[in-house]
Amino acid sequence: MIFDRVKSLDAILATAEKKSLTRSLGAFQLTMLGIGGIIGTGIFVLTAEAAQKAGPGMMISFIIAAVVCAVAALCYAELASMVPVSGSAYTYTYAVMGELLAWMVGWALVLEYAVAAGAVSVGWSGYFVGLLENMAGINLPDAYTLGPSQGGIINLPAMIIALLVTGLLVLGTTESAFVNTILVVVKITALTAFVVLAIPAMNMENFEPFAPLGFAGISAAAASIFFAYVGFDAVSTAAEETKNPQRNVPIGLIGSLAICTVFYLLVASGVVGGVGAQPLMDEAGKGLAPGSAELTAACKEIGDAAVVCSKEALAWTLREIGWEQIGNLLGLAAGLALPSVILMMMFGQTRIFFVMSRDGLLPNVFSRIHPKFNTPYVITIMTGVFVAAFAAFFPVGALADISNSGTLFAFAMVGIAVMVLRRKDPDRKRPFRTPFVYVVAPVAIAGCLYLFFSLSDYTKMLFVIWAAIGLVVYFVYSRSRSHVGRGIVDVHEDDAGIPPPPVPPVS
Repeated sequence: MIFDRVKSLDAILATAEKKSLTRSLGAFQLTMLGIGGIIGTGIFVLTAEAAQKAGPGMMISFIIAAVVCAVAALCYAELASMVPVSGSAYTYTYAVMGELLAWMVGWALVLEYAVAAGAVSVGWSGYFVGLLENMAGINLPDAYTLGPSQGGIINLPAMIIALLVTGLLVLGTTESAFVNTILVVVKITALTAFVVLAIPAMNMENFEPFAPLGFAGISAAAASIFFAYVGFDAVSTAAEETKNPQRNVPIGLIGSLAICTVFYLLVASGVVGGVGAQPLMDEAGKGLAPGSAELTAACKEIGDAAVVCSKEALAWTLREIGWEQIGNLLGLAAGLALPSVILMMMFGQTRIFFVMSRDGLLPNVFSRIHPKFNTPYVITIMTGVFVAAFAAFFPVGALADISNSGTLFAFAMVGIAVMVLRRKDPDRKRPFRTPFVYVVAPVAIAGCLYLFFSLSDYTKMLFVIWAAIGLVVYFVYSRSRSHVGRGIVDVHEDDAGIPPPPVPPVS
């Protein structure tokens, strides 16, 4: 039952031909979309979270997360170039390992994208509030800029930005990509300015002790800031809207990841060397949990005079090393640019729902396309409402970790899928082949498992609960309505007169 109902690659491509999205994105746009999805909360906001978990050792954490993402990206590139349709890891798993596992991957991607978009919205809110305070002297009350766990009532700025991005996505993919490209340029300019100003101010003494909480702290930080790299996955979900996807998707995936990794290491070096990044600890010498009431109290005692206390780490760093006005401008750039990450996360979320609906696993209304804007507007609006709710009531660190749990599961499944498909369908055309696949894919799987088990027990428990809910939904609703299970198999137009292949009976 676990491995039944495999949907052939030919059927997947035929389905996409009959009910498809408009192909409008080229290699440059895909790379910009990838950079827009990757560079964002991870470096602008989660730098402080990583410093609290690992201290200067977060440099190693960034490298670990980058290596895991790099090998996963190579697996993604082969599958995305072979199967240029929406759905990402969900689609690949459906074609290789069957409907049940595909459903679980799709369900995990829902957790990844929706929660991640909420996390980025909260990150944007921190920079927006800091910008108002430092540039305009406006202090917004904590009750309306923080969630309940941080002593507030509702994070209104985060909720509002999520709803605004939802409206932009409803207007259309091309328009969204154009706006995103502008924001990516702003973002890269801001980070380049940070590197130019912060690197000369580096003090090597700030790197000692390098790993105050040991390798366990480095692993925990890597598991959290993995969130900083996952935007590249959204590039593969845009394959169905890409011109010449066999060429452009691998360029977008690998190109955007390489550019972003260089930025991450340079910026992290500037933070550690410029202002230090030692974690705050309790009396027993253990690091205080990021986002906890204990850390909040400790930060208040020292007047927030540490990068681990900042909600706008990069702007705060520049102000501390003597570039106050440039720090304010960087805060402005982050305020302008972070919505591009929200856009990409919600973009990926809606496309996952779109293709799952097209397969009959979710209600057909989810794949309804707007007659004017040619976008899946129903699910875009629904996703936007949930993202706004997450952003309004939860802290950024908790949302990022929960998102990572779903992401790591999906990435591990892609690593398995690329190896299985090499054996099951070795003769199929592969415009991009993962090099040394039987080394790269197992490393990707092992890396994902390592980072997953480095997450907190609370996060892993939430993932198990989410997975259990997904299984209930599948067996109560989706399995009986699946197109493959009901024998509805789309074929290419040239094969229209040939009866569809037999479908295994419903078990």
